[in-house]
Amino acid sequence: MFTGIVEERGRVHARAAGRLTVACTNVVTDSPIGASVSVNGTCLTVIANDGSSLSFDLSAETLERTTLGGLSEGAPVNLERPVSLAARLGGHLVQGHVDGVGTITGVEPDEAGGAVVRIALPPELLRYVVHKGSIAIDGVSLTVAAIDDGEIAIALIPHTRAFTTFGAVRPGDRVNLEVDVLARYLERLMKGPE
Repeated sequence: MFTGIVEERGRVHARAAGRLTVACTNVVTDSPIGASVSVNGTCLTVIANDGSSLSFDLSAETLERTTLGGLSEGAPVNLERPVSLAARLGGHLVQGHVDGVGTITGVEPDEAGGAVVRIALPPELLRYVVHKGSIAIDGVSLTVAAIDDGEIAIALIPHTRAFTTFGAVRPGDRVNLEVDVLARYLERLMKGPE
């Protein structure tokens, strides 16, 4: 379980077939083999830690359902270690289970260094998104500022742009999406037993 509060922006050191290696300085210090790490919102298992980078195996399912297969060497990625029971929950409950991929449709920077980012969502995910609700985008816990015609708007503060991959997003970029898990549980409860 994660919170969507990014700890570090790492860089892809290598990606070949089903293996991803990410260079990082902070997350690497407390991520032994077998540990979970959120990489752009995707929960992955550490299979190697050389002290300056972490390696992960990527399943066919992960490659098909996320943007990780499109990462190239040098690409920045958002990293977060799992939350402990003693930690503050600064974002919202994030599982690291990507529900789908969205596309950035617009980036409108403001004078203070923030921006409004617009993202087109797959239609099947829109029912789980509410105005002022939470959504994890590339592993970042964000608040939905607006919903309009199949798109959501996210208002980013300068800190988020400076310390996550959102500082460099452009229209056309693809992003991993995880809707609020509470919405999924509520839907299931409303349906009743199958």
